Parts: sequence; structure tokens; C-alpha cells
Amino acid sequence: MMPTILEIIVVVVVIIIITKSFRLQSLLLRSKQEMFGCQRFYRKRTDQLAPSEPQTFSLPAPLPPWPQGQGFALGKINLGELEAVKVSRFKFIWSNNTQDDKKGVTFYKPIGIPDGFYSLGYYCQSNDQPFRGFVLVAREIPFKSESTHISTGIASPALREPVDYTLVWSSNDGSEERLQGCGFFWLPQPPEGYKSIGYLVTRSPKKPKLDKVRCVRADLTERCENYQVILNVGTRFSEFLFQVWSTRPSHQGMLGRGVSVGTFSCNSCWVPGQELPIACLKNLDPTLHAMPNCDQIHALIKHYGPTVFFHPDEIYMPSSVSWFFENGALLFRKGDSVGQSIDVDGSNLPSGGRNDGEFWIDLPSGDRKNSVKSGNLGSAKLYVHVKPALGGTFTDIAMWIFCPFNGPATLKVGVMNYSLSKIGQHVGDWEHFTLRICNFTGELWSIYFSQHSGGVWVNAYDLEYIQGNKAIVYSSKNGHATFPHPGTYIQGSGKLGLGIRNDVACSNFFVDSSTHYELVAAEYLGDGVVSEPGWLQFMRKWGPTIVYDVSILPLVLRYSMANIFIKLPVELYGEEGPTGPKEKNNWVGDERG
Repeated sequence: MMPTILEIIVVVVVIIIITKSFRLQSLLLRSKQEMFGCQRFYRKRTDQLAPSEPQTFSLPAPLPPWPQGQGFALGKINLGELEAVKVSRFKFIWSNNTQDDKKGVTFYKPIGIPDGFYSLGYYCQSNDQPFRGFVLVAREIPFKSESTHISTGIASPALREPVDYTLVWSSNDGSEERLQGCGFFWLPQPPEGYKSIGYLVTRSPKKPKLDKVRCVRADLTERCENYQVILNVGTRFSEFLFQVWSTRPSHQGMLGRGVSVGTFSCNSCWVPGQELPIACLKNLDPTLHAMPNCDQIHALIKHYGPTVFFHPDEIYMPSSVSWFFENGALLFRKGDSVGQSIDVDGSNLPSGGRNDGEFWIDLPSGDRKNSVKSGNLGSAKLYVHVKPALGGTFTDIAMWIFCPFNGPATLKVGVMNYSLSKIGQHVGDWEHFTLRICNFTGELWSIYFSQHSGGVWVNAYDLEYIQGNKAIVYSSKNGHATFPHPGTYIQGSGKLGLGIRNDVACSNFFVDSSTHYELVAAEYLGDGVVSEPGWLQFMRKWGPTIVYDVSILPLVLRYSMANIFIKLPVELYGEEGPTGPKEKNNWVGDERG
């Protein structure tokens, strides 16, 4: 039922009160931070013992032998003039000390480096995570004529030692007597024409030896950026926090050639947008030989394909696209009130172009409308797009699922829940999740869960598994957003308890993507290797424009909700039916998150 005007007014009053209370708390917190300088202090270690080692993570089941291919899962990847190997063995160097070791961060030196390969930087991770990190080490492949400098006619080596080190930060408080157990962070100073790839950490103020690391010729690198904060450390000698970040290539997506090395970035005065003093590697191999071939793609899906569970109270089930077309979906054109039936493969849909509002798809009219809205679980399948990630060192397997209808939303305000009737519903719903596979080993590394206008990457060690290495994906009631665990997720302001409910749970309604799927695109394999269905080229809306009549609502609700619920999905304010997968930014680009 739609809430009454009185109920809405009560909700608005509650929202305003809670919002003002939250703002007051924020002001008080800010005043306290300014009073005490917003500094964080960590007690220095008085010994050099490593904290308890995090538990090493392994996938639930062993990996199968993959079908033969060119360079997938062979343990090393050719990047053009460099060959890279993933190293996962480390020696403890230093950890910031906290009362709880699990809240600390530990820094490691890679060990077990193969002969002829060189370290590019050190690794770190939070102590509350299972141990599954890596760094890349590299060696030079015999030079090619393209790397010869025109000015000298002599080839410059791909790797060179740094010329010096700069001390970036130390945990020492300036006392000569308290050096024991302190950490010292060093940035290699590269020769002219070269880039540093990572930092080194020592327990001594003495500079590391120059042969401990290598710098990389600049044309073999790409710009990288800070990604996620790993550590914040306050200091009494500076107004700035010392921060440690994970990094990623600045240019991501299937066309990006930047390669994540696994090293970290650190600084005490970084400004967002500022270029970092380190870089990532660049894959100059035009063939991307470490990507899986067609047989290997099918083997990966068979081994890792998640099971998608729908809510036990879900009434808007998925279907195959062909079932949707066969059961009466219509193509409409601007200015024409009569819809045209659509061929089962979508071959008569206008292809290419852009989303110009000239065409859209809608449900059939009459008795068939409600039955089509309900979907058809038995026909449902995942539509798979395979693409390179992180310069072809990882493979992204994006799995798209189609629902003929997206149901209305439910608003949560504290302990109260309000069904929003029609608000949030639309015809045609495309949702997806993405498996990221490591091309060095063939391991599942993480899964991206798409959630309305955003989403989140979840590491393999934080997933639920139903059988072997097959994870579970939960689809939310009505909205079909994807989540890694059952429960209720609030999209909006979690602190205020205000937002749209996303309820997910296990049920008897599910689709096994390891068997119910269709490979629809893998551009890197070349033209004609994967036949793209006709409907994939339809770049317009899969549903008509939705306009919500909110004229009956109080002015304060109409004009204040946008400010209060700035993080809510745009469906609440009216939305057109979504475009198809190929029109989404993440078809070519990386996922949001």
C-alpha cells in the first residue's frame, strides 16, 4: 500500500530531526578534532618480532588442468620487453604496532625470486586479512630494435638500479635512542628516463643497497593512482597524516595496458589528482597472449560459475532474452503508438547508433503483460562478456542477467518500512556481476557485485561457496542488485538508517551460471570467433520512460528528499528503462568501485 499523507509527514519530520542531530554530532566531532589537532599516535615497537602471521587463503577446491592454450595460467606473462612473474612468498620487515595486531599493517620483502628476475618494490597488507597478496618481479627479454634510442643508436636496458634513495617517512620520533623496532620508508630515485615502481621498507636509518630493487624504463610503464587507503599514521611533527595506499593503473578497462605490480604508495602530503612518484608496468604485447582462448573460457565458467539465488518472495523473475521476445515484447518508435513484434534473436531491432530516444522496448498489452512481467526462471541464463583487465594480466568474466521487470522499492526509515508502490519500478532490468581471474595462475581473484548505480569488489576469501570453487551470488528482491551474503542492505545513509532496502536470501529460486550461460562477446579473440546476438547491438532503452506523479506529496518531501537521500538510486526520482549491456560504461571500462 502507498503510505498516507499523514504517514509521509511523520516520516519527513523524523528525517529532519535525525538529520539535524547527525549534523550536530558531526560539528562536535569536528570541533574535537580541531582542538586536538586530529592526530593519531601509535606506540612504537620495542622489539623486532613479527606479529602473528595472517592465515594463508586458498580456494576451497584444487584447480583443474586447463585446456591447452597460448599463455594462460603458465605462471609468467610476456609484457613485450619484460617478462613478469607473480611472487607470493614474503619475509616480514616491519609492522606498525597497535594494541590489537589485527588492526595493524605489515610490510614485507618478496623472497624466492626466480633467478634472473628482480624486485620492483615491497608489499604490505592489513593484518586482519588472510594472506593472499603478491608482487610482480621482472626480467628483461632480449631487446628489440624498437627500444633502440635514436639519438645514440644504443639500446637502453629495460631495468636499471636506482641512483639513490629518498627517505619518505620514519616511525622514529627523532630520538637516536629509540631506533630499535622503527620502520623507514624509502623511495628509489630512478636514473633519467626511468621510473620507480615501488617503495622499500627497512628497520634501519641506513639506506638500502642499490641492487635491492630495479627501476623500469619509462616507455615500459604507465601512470598509476592511489586506490584504497591501507594505513593512516598521525605524527606530532607534521600536520599531515602519513598514508599508505594500494595502487592501480590510472587507465583501466579492457583497452587499458597498465599492469598492477602489487606494490604500495606512501606519502604525507598527497593531493588527489597529483601524479605519483611511482608507476605501474605496461603490457606492450599486442597479442595479450596470457588471455584465455575459447576452450579455456568455457572451462573457467564451468569451474567458477556462481549460483545466483533470488529472494524467496521474489515475483519478478529473470528470463532469457529470446523468451521475452517470443512472449510479446514490442519495439516502439517515437511518434508511433503501435508497437512492432521482435524476432526471437532480435535481428529486426535497430542496431548501432546511440541512445537517442528514437526507439524503445516495452511489455505487451492485455492479458500477457502481467505474465511477461513475472519472467520465466526456467529459461533464464547468464550472458557472458569476457575481456582483458589490468593490461591482460587478469581476465574479467562479466555475467549479465535479464529480468523483464524491476519491481517497486521499499523505503526504510529507522525501524519503519514503507512500500513505495510504483516508485522504483521499470520495464527491462539488466544486472550483472563480474569474475576476475588471475592470468598467471587461473585462480579466481575477486567478484564484482553490481548494485544499482554502483557496486563493490569482494575478494575471493570473503565469498560464500556452494560447491567447489563456485561462489554464491544473491539477487535482491524486486531490484535484482547483487550481493555476496544474505541479509538486508540499505542503499542511502547507513548512519541515519535511511534508504532503500535490498533484501537478499537463499531460496529454491536460482540459476546455475556454470551451466546456464551464453558467451556473447570476447572482442580480444578477434572478429567472428564469438558470434554476438542481434539484440546486443540494440543501443536504445529496454523500457519506456517512467515519470512519477509526486504532486500529491508535501513540498518538503518533494524538494528536500534529494538533498537528504543524495546516495539513493536514481530510480526513486523517475527513470527510463535501462540500456542494454553494450551501452553501459563498464562494457569497455572498468567496474565502478
